[in-house]
Amino acid sequence: MGSIDTIKSRTVPIVVYGNPALRRKSTEVVMQDKNIDILISNLWHTLAMSGGVGLAASQINSNLSVFVIKSTLMFSEWNVEQRSKYFSGDEGIEEIFINPRIIGVSEETNTQTEGCLSIPDIYENIKRPWEIIIEYLDKDFVFHRKQFSGYTARVIQHEYDHLQGKLFIDHLSPLSKRLLQNKLKKISTKKITVDYPITY
Repeated sequence: MGSIDTIKSRTVPIVVYGNPALRRKSTEVVMQDKNIDILISNLWHTLAMSGGVGLAASQINSNLSVFVIKSTLMFSEWNVEQRSKYFSGDEGIEEIFINPRIIGVSEETNTQTEGCLSIPDIYENIKRPWEIIIEYLDKDFVFHRKQFSGYTARVIQHEYDHLQGKLFIDHLSPLSKRLLQNKLKKISTKKITVDYPITY
C-alpha cells in the first residue's frame, strides 16, 4: 500500500442531511482495494478543511467501512477544566479506523453536546457510553483491539454510527426530533450556508 503522503489530497464535498448516502450501511474494505489510500487521504484533507474532529467515508459518499478521528483538536482548544472533565488521562488521538467493530461498552454513560458536519448548525445533548472497546485495522491493515474513553470514545461512537447508516439525531427522543424538523428541512432543501464544501 502506498504512503498517504505521496498521494495528492483533495477536499471532497461533505454529504448533508437528506442524502441517502448517509443512511447506507458500509461494506468492508479488502486489502486489494486500490482506492483505499485515496479515500483515507481525502478523508483527512476534508476533515482538516472543515475543522471537524471526525469524518466517516459515508460523509464523502463512499460506502466503505472507514472513518478518521482527530480528537486532539478539542484537547488543544479546551481549557484545563474541560480536559479534566471530558478526557480520561489522554490527549486525544489522530487515527484511521478501517472495518471497525465495537465489541464492548461501559455501563457508565456521559451526556455531552454533539454536532455533525453533515447536519450543520444543529447541536444536541447526546448520552453515550463513557468507555468502549473497539477492534479495527489501521492504515497498514494492522489489527488493533483498544479501549477508549471520554471524549475520544464519544467521537468514535459518532463516526461508527455513520457506518451503520445512523445519525446522532437518531439518539434523540421523538419530541426532540420533532422540534428539529424545521431546521432539518432547511438543510435538506438547500437553505443553509456553511464555510466548507457540501453536496445534497
